[in-house]
Amino acid sequence: MFCFLSKTFLHGRRPVKIKALGCHNLLLSFSTSSNQQSFTVSYLMETCGLSPESALSASKYVRFETPNQPDSAMAFFKNHGFSKPQIATMVAKRPSLLSSNVEKTLLPKIEFFNSRGISSSDLAKLLTKHPHILAYSLDKKIIPSFNFLSNLYQSDNDALVVLILWPHFLTHDLDSYILPNINVLRQNGVPESYVVKGFRWFPTTLTTAPVVFKENVAEVKKMGFEPERFNFVSAVFVLCSMSKSTWERKFDVYKKFGWSKKEILEAFKRYTLLMAASEDKIKAVMDFLVNVMGFRASSVAKLPNVLGLSMEKRIVPRGLFVKDLMSMGLLEKKLGLSLLFRSPEKLFLKRFVYCYEEGKASELLKLYNAKLELAAGGKLKTNR
Repeated sequence: MFCFLSKTFLHGRRPVKIKALGCHNLLLSFSTSSNQQSFTVSYLMETCGLSPESALSASKYVRFETPNQPDSAMAFFKNHGFSKPQIATMVAKRPSLLSSNVEKTLLPKIEFFNSRGISSSDLAKLLTKHPHILAYSLDKKIIPSFNFLSNLYQSDNDALVVLILWPHFLTHDLDSYILPNINVLRQNGVPESYVVKGFRWFPTTLTTAPVVFKENVAEVKKMGFEPERFNFVSAVFVLCSMSKSTWERKFDVYKKFGWSKKEILEAFKRYTLLMAASEDKIKAVMDFLVNVMGFRASSVAKLPNVLGLSMEKRIVPRGLFVKDLMSMGLLEKKLGLSLLFRSPEKLFLKRFVYCYEEGKASELLKLYNAKLELAAGGKLKTNR
């Protein structure tokens, strides 16, 4: 039996009657769609190994009536060295892969990467991390981007190393962002070896808008950095990694701990990653070194790379351990920042643990290890 819905709308001054779809057709449409989604969700869970939540989410982007097409895609990935967990991760990130044409879309891209010496295991890692690569054009995007990277590093293997770390590169716009920014560095006298090194260390910052990138290069030159040195490139990339307001907030944190503007800029020249640390990390390290350990803020400014050390693995456990040594009367003079925090672990233990007789050394080693365990668990109290 057919039933029809109708509704009257006012169009200008004339009533217009619009006849809706037949209920039978509407219900049939809903029923078909519902069945497709139900089958898709089941397939994603049972065959692909997705969780119910991931399967339901993925079913919004892909639908199957039969298992033929997804089975073909699944078999393709398995035959090319992808493990079931890797396939599940890829499908969760890019569900439409299961509806891709194996021969026309997937195979040519896999064959291209293999032809450039990328092993099946490395390719599986790369595509599991960023399966969206397979959605881009081989001729217009993947090949030009890979060739650019390979030419920059003069090696397909080195290009792969960068891609494993930053697979998004293959999907970025070379001509609008990356090439203009690299050319700005070259035009300002940065040696090619430093351009290449900078790309490996800070690849994402090369996607900064060229206008902003150029402004940051000018700002770094104004600070007194020399383009012939690598810290120039590092400083540019650090500036590109944050907004101007974030830079200013970090600047203010150091000022609150007593650093002058000159000290901050000099420290930045010595260790550019000084400004890459989060505001919370800067506050935590400076508070511990100045207020807990009693170091002068100016002393920290002269050894800024201490800010790059781990609070949990290095600064807090070593600092509090040495404070205990002092309270036990085992250390009489105050130690310098470099000896205390920059020393390799073996040298630190030799200097502060194994220098005592066997029984005492064993006791101190237990104390030091206890500090490390507590710091790792975030349970150490840094009482002032």
